[in-house]
Amino acid sequence: MKTQGNQPQRIVVKVGTSTLTGGLGKIDRDYIKDLVAQIVRQVSSGKQCVIVTSGAIRAGVEKLKLDSLPRTIPEKQAAAAVGQGILLHTYAEYLNEMGISAAQLLLTRDDFVDRQRYLNARNTLNSLLSYGCVPIINENDTIAVDEIKFGDNDTLAALVASALNADLLILLSDTPGLYDRDPSLPGCQVIPEISVITPEIRALAGDSLNGDGTGSMKIRIEAAEIATSSGVEMVIVDGRYMDVIDAVIREEPIGTRFLAGGSRLSNRKRWVAFSTPVRGVITVNEGAKKMVVEGGKSLLPVGIVDVSGTFQAGDLIAIADEQGTRVARGFANYSATEIRQIKGLKTSQIEKVLGYKDFDEVVHRDNLVIGV
Repeated sequence: MKTQGNQPQRIVVKVGTSTLTGGLGKIDRDYIKDLVAQIVRQVSSGKQCVIVTSGAIRAGVEKLKLDSLPRTIPEKQAAAAVGQGILLHTYAEYLNEMGISAAQLLLTRDDFVDRQRYLNARNTLNSLLSYGCVPIINENDTIAVDEIKFGDNDTLAALVASALNADLLILLSDTPGLYDRDPSLPGCQVIPEISVITPEIRALAGDSLNGDGTGSMKIRIEAAEIATSSGVEMVIVDGRYMDVIDAVIREEPIGTRFLAGGSRLSNRKRWVAFSTPVRGVITVNEGAKKMVVEGGKSLLPVGIVDVSGTFQAGDLIAIADEQGTRVARGFANYSATEIRQIKGLKTSQIEKVLGYKDFDEVVHRDNLVIGV
C-alpha cells in the first residue's frame, strides 16, 4: 500500500443498506453522522476518502411511506429516484457541518465497460479528491436493472478502488467477516487474514468451483478478487463496530483482511480484467496453463478441456486449471457453444468443425490478464 507512517492514504469505504438501517427497517441517521465523523477524522489527518453507499431505495420507501419494500424493478427504481437525493443530503449535511464538501456520482457498470467513460469517471474522482472533497458514490438504481438485483454496491466499490489506485477498501457489513465454515455451525470462527483467494475460499462463500454459487458473501469475495488483483487491500468487517474505520486502519484484529497482490496491474489491464462480469469459465490442461501463465501466450483450443457457463464472443471469461483455480481472465473470441465444439482441437481444425474461422486464438494474449 502507498503509506505514510504505515497507514493507507487513499481509502474507499462501502456501506450497505443493512448496515445503514441496523435492523431497524429505516435509515439510521445517527449512524451516518458517526460514520461521517470517522471519515472526516481521516481526511483531517491528510488522507483521501471515498464513500460508496447503498440505501437510496430504503430512503425512498420511508419518504413515500410505503407499507412494504417494493418488489418489482420499476417500483424499486421509483423508490430510488425519490430516496437518492434524501440520502445524499444526509451525508452532505453532516460533512458540511464538519467543514468538508461532499460530491455525488451515480455510476453503473456501463461506466466501466466503456473505456472513455471509465477514464472520465476516474479523472473526475481524482480531481474531487485533490480539492479535499469526499465523493459519495451510489449505483444509478433508477436505470441500472442488474445493479439493483445483484451486488449491493460491493462490486462497484471494488471497481472504484481499482480505478483510483486506492490503498484500502473497507466493506462495512452486517457480518463480522468470512467464517471458516457455515456460520450456523458451532465453533465457527472469522478468518482473520487471506493472502490468496483459492477455490476453497470461494466455496466458503457459497460458491461452487464452476462459479455457479450465489449469495452476498460470494459477491464480496468477487470484490476482493478485483481489489487485491489491483493492489488494493480489502477488509470485510462489522460496520457497527465502534470507531470501525479507525480500528481497521490501525489493523486491529477485526474482520477478514484480504492482502493485496504483490504488484498492481496496469490501468488498462485492470480495465480488461474487471470492466464486465465474468460470464463463464474455460478449464485448461497443465500445458495450456503454463503457456498462458508463464509463457505469455494466447489461449488456443487445443489446451481446453471443459467449458462452463453461457457466453458470447466478446464476453469476459475466466480461465481455470483442472484443480479449479482461476489463473487468468480475458475476452473470448468465440462463444461457449463454439468453444465446446472446438475444445481440444488444433487451430487448423477450427474451420472444418465450425465452417468458418474468425480467429486462431480462443483468447488473444492482448486481451488476457494473468493472476485474476
